[in-house]
Amino acid sequence: MRKGAVYYKDLLAGILTETNEGEYVFQYDEKYAKEYPEQFLTFTMPVSSKAYTDKRLFPFFEGLIPEGWLLDIASKNWKLNQNDRMGLLLACCQNCIGAVSVQPIPEEDE
Repeated sequence: MRKGAVYYKDLLAGILTETNEGEYVFQYDEKYAKEYPEQFLTFTMPVSSKAYTDKRLFPFFEGLIPEGWLLDIASKNWKLNQNDRMGLLLACCQNCIGAVSVQPIPEEDE
């Protein structure tokens, strides 16, 4: 299971998780949802206390991943398959242009 902390500017907006079953779950942070109910990341995912779930990476997050020659460079440098969308998101989107960034959350030791 891989996770990323999603920040809007300097605020923790929520957590994006890729489950072991291959599903994607985005959950807004409780504090963020209470304090910034109108400050959504995308129109398709308004601030809510419910989790968003999909079998594919949400289009908003897909849009953060580089394309073209930049994707080629990123996948070669980090040795990531271009189909590993979560891996690319976690590797490439820590310092995006714009207000949103995704910081990897290390897997917990079990």
